[in-house]
Amino acid sequence: MLASVLRTEGSTYRKAGARVLIASDGRSSGMLSGGCLEADLRERAMRVLARGRAERVCFDTRESDDPIWGLGMGCEGAMEIWLQPEMPEAQYPLMRYLQRCLANEQNAVIATVVGGQAALTELGAHGFRGAAGETALEQRLEALLAADPAARASLQSLQFGDRELEVFVAPVELPPNLLVCGGGADAIPVQNLAASLGWRVTVFDHRPAYASAAHFPLAARVICARPEELPQHLDSAQFSAAIVMSHYLPADIAYLKLLAANPPKYIGLLGPANRRQRLLSEVGEPALRVAARIHGPAGLDIGAGTPESIAMAIVAQIHAVLTGRSGGPFEPSAAAPQPG
Repeated sequence: MLASVLRTEGSTYRKAGARVLIASDGRSSGMLSGGCLEADLRERAMRVLARGRAERVCFDTRESDDPIWGLGMGCEGAMEIWLQPEMPEAQYPLMRYLQRCLANEQNAVIATVVGGQAALTELGAHGFRGAAGETALEQRLEALLAADPAARASLQSLQFGDRELEVFVAPVELPPNLLVCGGGADAIPVQNLAASLGWRVTVFDHRPAYASAAHFPLAARVICARPEELPQHLDSAQFSAAIVMSHYLPADIAYLKLLAANPPKYIGLLGPANRRQRLLSEVGEPALRVAARIHGPAGLDIGAGTPESIAMAIVAQIHAVLTGRSGGPFEPSAAAPQPG
């Protein structure tokens, strides 16, 4: 069953467009709240699965003083959620569409009928961007998506015949994909942390002893080839981020030169500042053109000293860059002037 956040008000853990899968045994692919709604959400999901019919539910914690379901939860917000069963007799159309998008490296956009003057049989009907619908309603939903190339999570009105349907439109973005240039022992915790976030990891190294799937069981791909052969195997611009960490200067120079020519959003350089300067001077003008994307030494300044803590600092910095955040603290600086 798929649970989708339709809209939120106030302070909520997740925002409109967030989705999780809930299995018939209660397991889920993630969380829509900080944990305070999950038990009730699972119970409702089991009911939806048993009935085989979608349901729209609202959790509002803004006004109640109840210590469990009210402000005691600490959320102080409202969240409207669409619960829709994905049944085997329907051949899982949504899951098949998402699987195809993942295989083709394409972000998905889905339109779902969730209310308005929709008939009971129309509730839960989907339209998929780039997929021709079979019914008149599916085709109308697909046309709605085609007319809005920059779709954001939102509830929209759709005129269908003489009726007005309420439709939820939301993209489903691909998880970040990370290219690790170098398969040493310190790349293993990078793989572990990135994979735990659902990222797709590719490890590239010219040394057979390092480029081993046994060392990187969570990686989507492990490629053994020389650095200069990287463009023959991969399009580096299709990656969200890349880390140069072979610890072999000629290889790192070659990696940085190729990445600068076809850059991902983030390029991390392992090692101290003087090594970064050496790499940049060796690569020259191509590196200067993408200097804003190059981070070296890679990682946030958290005092990391072990391979695991360094990996945490690097993955955290990549996450911040990809989400457009600074990576700084939430609380105000102690040195900042306080309001009087």
